[in-house]
Amino acid sequence: MDAEALVAFMVKGLAAHPDEVRVNKVEGEAVIMVELSVHPDDVGRVIGANGRTIRAMRQILFAATGKRKAVLELLNSHGPGSRRRGKGSEE
Repeated sequence: MDAEALVAFMVKGLAAHPDEVRVNKVEGEAVIMVELSVHPDDVGRVIGANGRTIRAMRQILFAATGKRKAVLELLNSHGPGSRRRGKGSEE
């Protein structure tokens, strides 16, 4: 199983919107970067309490890629359908 398929498998199992999970792999000579995009409602599930879930996924990815360095990056775009809240939010 390659890095892209491994991340997709782990995240789709956690996500409430598995059909909106997007995984993109960018390979370099010594590094594999896996970019992950999920539905805004699933960001908290993927990150987990104190970042434990995403940290565990990064460790699994690192172990699976062998000698090459692996980077898992969560891309959180606040596009249509996003329910971003916080300072300056007008909700």
